[in-house]
Amino acid sequence: MENTERPERRPLTRRQKMIIGGTALFILCLVTTLTLLKTNPLSLGASVQNADNVALGSFPVTIPTVKYGFTLDTFAVTQDTFRSGEYLGDILLRHKIGYSTIQQLATNADTVFKINRFRVNRPYMILAQDTAQGADYFVYEPSVYEYVVFHLKGDLLVERIRRPVTTVSVAKGGVIESSLWSAVKKIGETPELFVKLEDALQWSVDFNFMQGGETFKAVYDQNTIEGQNVGVGFVRAAYWDTGDTAVYAIYYEGDKEHEGYYDLEGRPMNKGFLKSPVKASRISSYYNLNRFHPILKRRRPHFGTDYAAPRGTPIQAVGAGVVSIASYTKGNGNYVKIKHDDTYQTQYLHMNGFAKGIKAGTYVKQGQTIGYVGSTGLATGPHVCFRFWKNGRQVNHLNLNFPPPEPLPESELEDFFAQRDRYLAELEKVVLPAPRISDASQ
Repeated sequence: MENTERPERRPLTRRQKMIIGGTALFILCLVTTLTLLKTNPLSLGASVQNADNVALGSFPVTIPTVKYGFTLDTFAVTQDTFRSGEYLGDILLRHKIGYSTIQQLATNADTVFKINRFRVNRPYMILAQDTAQGADYFVYEPSVYEYVVFHLKGDLLVERIRRPVTTVSVAKGGVIESSLWSAVKKIGETPELFVKLEDALQWSVDFNFMQGGETFKAVYDQNTIEGQNVGVGFVRAAYWDTGDTAVYAIYYEGDKEHEGYYDLEGRPMNKGFLKSPVKASRISSYYNLNRFHPILKRRRPHFGTDYAAPRGTPIQAVGAGVVSIASYTKGNGNYVKIKHDDTYQTQYLHMNGFAKGIKAGTYVKQGQTIGYVGSTGLATGPHVCFRFWKNGRQVNHLNLNFPPPEPLPESELEDFFAQRDRYLAELEKVVLPAPRISDASQ
């Protein structure tokens, strides 16, 4: 006989009950809304002329807050910054994450982000769906360009995520009133533009001798994230006018052998030696054969040029060459001497310390950091005494003129001139801000 008994029904799970309940609630809300619209459409805030026709846009729309890939409205959110002496473990313990979990997170993070690299005042965010059960995610932002997500439950994954960066070309210019830094700030830019202008013009402009009224222009990459400016990228073209001399630096994007900055005729801006061994410094003492020594209290020749800068400021080799001496003497303190060729040598005195790997026999590139500003030896304050040797004699490098280097080969010039003309057109469009008029001149 056929079995007519119905199969036994299994009880609904909690998740199934929630789905059914949520669906029922949605239908109830939909029916209520349609009823209200039919009886009084304006009661929902609809702005319509005909009450029988309610626009879909009349309904209020709540846009969720999304950051780091999370919808923040679904979490309890804690935002703060790292304090001095604070560690990741200190923060996670406050949010009910145990020692064993913290230890495993540190292990998982080892190849992604070293947990000893958290910096004071950098922001972090804690996300918790149920604060009673502890936090679910810890997000740290080492820079505007990236963030690190620590998954505090499950597999305890650690992810380092780069934000997508959009680059746009920008052309701006300014007028020197007191310093390049203040002029850059006045046009709404950061110190990055200051540094990168120095990189482009360092062979032809001595930034220790800037005078009021000098002007500059630049075409450069502006990095943006989600529509916000986050930093200055590469300087493609730069212009500097002292009033007597105008200098152009055009970056040529040819093959790797010829990439670099060139003047308008296609000659390399790299003329063999940089103008200064220290960026953002000032000359505190010049080459002087009859200088009164501030420590020895007697007159003796000063065969170098002193560049004063904060202790620890990087000192760069003004030209490529081989380190012949990296040592210490009572007078020179920590110092480095570099042989560039059979004619020229340079010397850098009173260093706080040497850069990693700098020793006799080391080859260094132009612009490479060889040490750091200090006051070792006979020095009254932090500076580098820079000495320049020509044919075995110490000379005043500020008075030297080096022969111009050879231009780009003929095969590269056509492409270079095309790039040059494009950048010159952009520089021409830049309108310089009017210089500030002092009270004395009014």
